[in-house]
Amino acid sequence: MNYKDTDFQAFSYQILRWYHENPRDLPWRGTRNPYKIWLSEIILQQTRVAQGLPYYENFVNKYPTVQDLANAPEEEVLRLWQGLGYYSRARNLHFCAKYICTELNGKFPESYEGLLKLKGVGSYTASAIASFAFGEAKAVVDGNVFRVLARYFGIYTDIASGKGKKQFEALADEIIPRDMPDEYNQAIMDFGARQCTPTNPNCTECPLKSNCFAYTNELTKVLPVKIKKLKIRERNFHYYLIKCGSKWVWNKRGSGDIWEGLFDFPSKEQGVSKNPIDWESFEGEETQHYEKKYRHILSHQRLNATFSEVEIPSKNYHKLADWCNKEGFTLVKEDQIDELAKPKLIVNFLTDQGI
Repeated sequence: MNYKDTDFQAFSYQILRWYHENPRDLPWRGTRNPYKIWLSEIILQQTRVAQGLPYYENFVNKYPTVQDLANAPEEEVLRLWQGLGYYSRARNLHFCAKYICTELNGKFPESYEGLLKLKGVGSYTASAIASFAFGEAKAVVDGNVFRVLARYFGIYTDIASGKGKKQFEALADEIIPRDMPDEYNQAIMDFGARQCTPTNPNCTECPLKSNCFAYTNELTKVLPVKIKKLKIRERNFHYYLIKCGSKWVWNKRGSGDIWEGLFDFPSKEQGVSKNPIDWESFEGEETQHYEKKYRHILSHQRLNATFSEVEIPSKNYHKLADWCNKEGFTLVKEDQIDELAKPKLIVNFLTDQGI
């Protein structure tokens, strides 16, 4: 599509004017500190601002500098991240902090290309840090920006396709004002999030409506085009709360599946695994089956879970401990459970039980 007839300067001016008239006070704005900007961008990946804000504040308070984050134990970082989901972000965050401190003398790369080399930093995040911290004229293109550009310019290319991403990024880079890239990037993202929303956009009060392709052609429900569908996998788990005296058996999840590095209970998955333990050999007894069924939705999976409780006599504690060491499970006192980093599904169950 040819955009030569479009006045990019007028477009960006209207976006900036709207931004100044509708300010939003967020703690990571107004700073050039690359650590705080990086932290906010990683937290806000796949996360709404309202949900991510308290996590950002907790991380900044706990780890004021990248050195503080690098020196923290990974389990502590995961525990602080608990409930935010997409835990690979937390692991990458911690890995990246250590890399910056050990390999880059504690300093962030100051260019888009340099930032792209950091683990967990893709094109969007690198653009954000480069423009917000270092003033590089690199456009940030997220779902909000896709939507604004697709509607205003009448672009039908699928935003989930490789071709679409390249087309939108090239256009965004052409539009961005060279003298204020940071402010413009914030402005167009806010505009998409608050004005040009996915459903029920406020077109009647939009400063761009007179030249907006989607508005003038009544296509705001059609644009942007997103064809790609993610196949959702359904999984069913049954968890066993195996208790022996004051200690519970916990499972630290490994790599290659969901929740890497987090703690849950021994479990069996329908159609995949058998009972994790033959508790009869420990003179154990299944004492309670919890009726409530739990459901947790991830971006690519739907998890269904049920729980039951198994009591093992205290006299068999050492036998159980030997088995745990052999099988890779961990015995944890009930009053220390809160120290474990756990997935939201497990936290919800424990909360319901008053634990």
